Amino acid sequence: MSVVAISGAAAQANEPAPVFTRARFMSSFEEPGGKLYVRLKLLPGFQIPFATLTFSVPDRSLLADIPEGSWVKFTSKRIDGENSLTSIHSVAECKRFQPCD
Repeated sequence: MSVVAISGAAAQANEPAPVFTRARFMSSFEEPGGKLYVRLKLLPGFQIPFATLTFSVPDRSLLADIPEGSWVKFTSKRIDGENSLTSIHSVAECKRFQPCD
């Protein structure tokens, strides 16, 4: 009988890299229960035209120093039946007909 030990790095190697999405931070609002949400206007891509989506913000510190109207890159995950931000940071505006990254 043999025992195989997997290090944390090897176990995480099978996880896909996070996919960052570009958007414009349109607004944020708080529901009466204290839950914070943001509205992000996604850049058009593939078959999706401009779309404004709402995401819950589990950690308010994610939005520190990000003013409304700024361009951002973010990652999200479906948590408790809602789209939730997992990370977000400001980036330079993506100019039309120019490569973004």
